[in-house]
Amino acid sequence: MKRKLLLCGVAMVLGLGYGAAAFAQAKPDVQVKQRQAAMTLIGKYWGPIGGMATGKIPYNAATVTRNAGYLEVLSVMPWDGFTDATKDEKSRALPAVFSDNAKFRESADTFQKAAANLAKVSRGGDEGAVKSALAEVGKTCGGCHDNFRSK
Repeated sequence: MKRKLLLCGVAMVLGLGYGAAAFAQAKPDVQVKQRQAAMTLIGKYWGPIGGMATGKIPYNAATVTRNAGYLEVLSVMPWDGFTDATKDEKSRALPAVFSDNAKFRESADTFQKAAANLAKVSRGGDEGAVKSALAEVGKTCGGCHDNFRSK
């Protein structure tokens, strides 16, 4: 009797473990929506400081510092949503995201490093250094969009 209870308990624990792992995996369409949401937020916080980088908006150090901090955090969020399971989902991701994944991941890493550098430089208050860092972030965004995103 004790052995049956023990086996039943082990089976339940294993079953719950496997079940929890299955529930933790987001469906492909949800992964696409999540990565798109992260990219939308990146655009929201990039917009004002990108405008400052090009001179379309007057420079505001406090806005740059705040938005750069958000960008640093957001820069790590979308990438785990680019799984092979999502390659057939409707999105603007080009097939190269999946066929040349090493280059795609390298572009993502470059963006993350540029965003982290922008956040660091923005806290220093040197407008020239900030504008240089802004230009680097812009290049990384453009490079990835040119190679891995449909227009």
